[in-house]
Parts: sequence; structure tokens; C-alpha cells
Amino acid sequence: MVNVLGPRDDFLRLLEAELDADILVRGNEVTLTGSAADIALAADVFTEMITILRTGQGLSRETVERIVGMEQSDPETSAAEVLTHNILSTRGKAIRAKTLNQKRYVDAIDANTVTFGIGPAGTGKTYLAVAKAVQALNRHEVNRIILTRPAIEAGERLGFLPGTLNDKIDPYLRPLYDALHDMMDPEAVPKLLTAGTIEVAPLAYMRGRTLNDAFIILDEAQNTSMEQMKMFLTRLGFNSRIVVTGDITQVDLPSGQQSGLRGVQQILDGIKDIAFCNLTNRDVVRHKLVGRIVAAYDQWESTDEVQQAFDHPNRATRRSLK
Repeated sequence: MVNVLGPRDDFLRLLEAELDADILVRGNEVTLTGSAADIALAADVFTEMITILRTGQGLSRETVERIVGMEQSDPETSAAEVLTHNILSTRGKAIRAKTLNQKRYVDAIDANTVTFGIGPAGTGKTYLAVAKAVQALNRHEVNRIILTRPAIEAGERLGFLPGTLNDKIDPYLRPLYDALHDMMDPEAVPKLLTAGTIEVAPLAYMRGRTLNDAFIILDEAQNTSMEQMKMFLTRLGFNSRIVVTGDITQVDLPSGQQSGLRGVQQILDGIKDIAFCNLTNRDVVRHKLVGRIVAAYDQWESTDEVQQAFDHPNRATRRSLK
């Protein structure tokens, strides 16, 4: 019961705040009162919590919040099944999907040759894709992993950075290296990079290649042009898999240039063996404040007044809004 209610009844207070049913705990018994729907929801939440505990996985406040959220949004889905499914285990750490949409994203990668993961920052798009790539390499399903990103500042700003070309592009590829170091023995990563088993390179290096027996990830795809996106997707070789990730609300391309990620949704929608997975602010797995920030920006950008002001040529109008 201590594991269910949390240290100092922390989980119990959370459940009382999030659920409409009244919860009464006496000894090892939990009594629920309220409407039939409220009682059913609360009972399902407790059932999922107990199921997770029986697997040997502990509960945290974050896990309980996610269980409640999943049961409220999709009661047909087992939160315990989503939260206990291991993608990869390394150095005593298990990597799992933490939301229903993340689980759907991971399942789509398994079921399709090309998968697009589209959503805001912090939703695990890149991290889970790298986890699936490492899993495929460990299972000998592919011979190599190729991680790529567009270095859109390859003109002005990149030129001011010191060092060789590799030194200049390293900051743009660093998040991919960080994910690899989280999932593999840090001593093994340099050896795999040297051997070419893992390749991390700018998108421009993909032109003219055919990539066989590889797990290929294109990160920050919102910063590709239409031509670059077509070029990348046509690199697909035999026994390979592609995952494309990006956030269409954070396009850094020059004004007037269409994002390849936005365009590809219209061009490839409905084609067999290609999946589009959309994640939202509810799938943010960083600090909970990140999810609120993303939601606030989404709401702000959707207001007609703001859109009209930022499209208006009169700068005074913009300043008045700020």
C-alpha cells in the first residue's frame, strides 16, 4: 500500500486532485465513491498502478500523472502496457515510451519502412528513433546507423566558428552524439564511428549515395527544403529503414522557402509503408514546465489577433502587442 500511495501519500494527494471520485484509504483497502464513470476511471487508474508495481518497476509522481492522463484520454489502452514496454536496456537503464503517442510512434517504426515523427521539442522524437536504431543494430537487423541533420547555417554563421569543417558542424550534430552516449557504452561509440558502423553527418553528405542495410535518421527535418527532402528519401536502399523527425513550428529556413517536412505530408500521405505520427505538448517528457510552455505558444500562435499583427507591415502594431 505504501508503494501505491507513494512516500508520505504523495501519489494519493495527486490522485485526489486529478480524479473526481472520492478516495478513502483504510488499512489495505481503498474505497471509491462518486458517479459510476468517476469510480470506473479511478478503479482503472489504481489497477494500472498495481499492474506496473507487479512487474517490479517502481512508480514515480511522473508515472502516476501519465497513467491518469492516458486513462482519461484513451481508456481502451493499457497504460501499464505502454509504460513497461522496454525498447532498449543499457547500463541498468531501460528506455521506454512514456506516453500513448510515443508508443504509437515506436510501433509505427516497427511496422513501416519510412516513419515521420512530427511534434514539438521534448516529445522524444529523436531520442526514441535513436533507441530503435541501436536496438536494430544490436539485433543485427541492420549493419549500420546513419544519423543526419541539415546544417542550415552552413553559410554565414557557421563560417565564424573556429576549426575545420568537422569542428564547425559538430555543434549541430551534438544532440545525436548525446543520444548515442546515453544508449551505448561510451567507449564503444568512438570505435563504431571510426569503423563506419555509426555515421553522423550533415544532410549535404547524403547526396549521390544509396544506403543499404542501414537505419537512417533525419533529425530537424523542418529545416530541409523540398529538394533536400526528396533527395534524402530517395537514398533509401534495400533492407533499410528511415525515420524523419522534426517540428514544423520551428522552421529556420530563409523567409519564403517552403519546409520539406511540411510539403512531404501532402505529397506522401496515404502511401503504403509510410507512416506519419504526430506528437503534441501532452507528449513532452522533459520538465513539466516545457509542456506548458509549448501549449502556451500553440495557443498564442493560434489567435487571429496575433497572426494579423505579425503579418501587418506596421511595426507599431507589433510593438503594441508586445
